[in-house]
This record gives sequence, structure tokens and C-alpha cells, in this order.
Amino acid sequence: MKVVVQRAKDAKVVVEGQTVGQIDKGFMLLVGVTHEDTEQDVNWLADKIVGLRVFEDEAGKMNHSVQDIGGAILSVSQFTLYGDCRKGRRPNFMAAARPEQAEQLYERFNDRLRSHGLTVETGRFGAMMDVSFTNDGPVTLILDSEGKA
Repeated sequence: MKVVVQRAKDAKVVVEGQTVGQIDKGFMLLVGVTHEDTEQDVNWLADKIVGLRVFEDEAGKMNHSVQDIGGAILSVSQFTLYGDCRKGRRPNFMAAARPEQAEQLYERFNDRLRSHGLTVETGRFGAMMDVSFTNDGPVTLILDSEGKA
């Protein structure tokens, strides 16, 4: 799994003119799933994200987690994270998991985040979405379960 984690002041997802997910301060997540991903990948990444200390404390140091600040998460499925652009001009998406597998793991990922007591809003799996947010910092991290310890 790959997740782009972005510290956000606010974020929302609109589908067909209707807001389907919206948060104030917290994380904007773009979540990609590949064929080999398992429940272990889901749990490792969700737990890693919950514990990330990238929000500033009183001294201005990145020392607080999303839980510490009472933040929320907007999680958006993003199969294009597995686009391979090494050859040609059009991305190859063969590394992205099939929709039925990806949706199941994406939902488990969001449930794991919620199990930590966080509010987790989502986009709509497989839909064309308008995603907007204010990146705070900007702080953007890319996590990949392939290199998990």
C-alpha cells in the first residue's frame, strides 16, 4: 500500500456536486492498493499514520499526532498512486489492485483508523471526485508498506 499523507487545515471531497466527505484540521490521505497487499499492510500503515508526530507543539516543533490535536482524517482511494510512467507517455496501472480487492482493503484501512477513535471521512470509491484542501505547512509524506519493518 502507498499513502500520501498531507497535513491539512481543511479538506473536502465532492462527487456530482455533492460534498461526500469533509474535515477541518487533520490529515488528507490519498490511498493506493496493489495486488500483494494484505491485512498486515493495512494495519501497519493505519497505525503508523495515527502515531505520526507532524503537528506542532507549543514550541513550534513537530511533536503531536493527529490524535493529540483532536484532528480528523479525510481518506480518498487513489489507484493512480500505482501508475508506472517509466515507459511511454501514458501511465500503466497494472500494479494497482483490482477494484474488488482494493475497495475491501481500503475500507479495512479506514476502519482501522477509526478503531483509534478518529473521525474518518471518505470519498466515494471508484467515483470521479473533486478533492480540495489547504495543505498546512506544507507537510506532505509518502508512506509505503513495502518497506515496513
